[in-house]
Amino acid sequence: MAAASKQEVEGDVHKPVAKQAPSILALGKLFPANPTLDHAVRFLSQVRGTDKTLMVVQYFSKIVIWYFLKRGRDSTAQRIKNLAGPISDFRILLRYYGLLPLVQWMQYVDNNSSPSPLLLLLDRLQNICNLIYYPLEHIYWLGAHEVIPISMEKTNKIAIWSCRFWAAYVFLQFIHLAEEYRLYKARVQSVKAQIKTADAKAKETGEPADKTVYKSELASLKAEKTGIIINTIINTGYLPLTVHWSLEKSSFPDVGVGMFGGVAALAQFYVAWKSS
Repeated sequence: MAAASKQEVEGDVHKPVAKQAPSILALGKLFPANPTLDHAVRFLSQVRGTDKTLMVVQYFSKIVIWYFLKRGRDSTAQRIKNLAGPISDFRILLRYYGLLPLVQWMQYVDNNSSPSPLLLLLDRLQNICNLIYYPLEHIYWLGAHEVIPISMEKTNKIAIWSCRFWAAYVFLQFIHLAEEYRLYKARVQSVKAQIKTADAKAKETGEPADKTVYKSELASLKAEKTGIIINTIINTGYLPLTVHWSLEKSSFPDVGVGMFGGVAALAQFYVAWKSS
């Protein structure tokens, strides 16, 4: 009886497993595992990722519209405008939560030490600019879409003042970046001086200098420099736009908005993609 049971068990173990027949419904088999796809899903599932993607479409659509208008294809240009309009509205709606991280950042600035007194002052001034910019932009959008009863004249003035505080933020950001770069150069010089000291000590003692920590610091500083450069590109892209929208009458062309905004959009997309 026991032997029979053993044979039955062994028979089950060695029994060949039936292969599943291929199904035309197994569409997942057509798409192999792809880390880029996983990254894209993770990126677009975040508000930041969605916003930066739509930002690229919004600004580059202005260049495409200009292209078709130049060639007399007005109907095609109008269809692209019909797409760009809702995208702009949706991005403003996404920014309705913007005051929440701003308050969080204000708490961080005033409860943590700053690398320099100038950076602390600039951070506080920029926070004030944003604290006025966001509500004004929200009121403008609600007025423009007749959600709240505001005349078109007042709505336009609110939009202009909103952009003026955004422009002030951008001007302050250039000073901020300059101070960041000054501090970066000072830290690089400090690390290089430490490396020279370590090399001199190694010559005296005859023992090799351990430069692991210094190499790590230099790598971190290199990444910081890259961040400063990218943020400078973003800020440079925003500068003419904020000035343009801050003026009651401006001759800055819409294709120019698309070009400068497109540069800022691509740079921000890159930063958001790398950090997701």
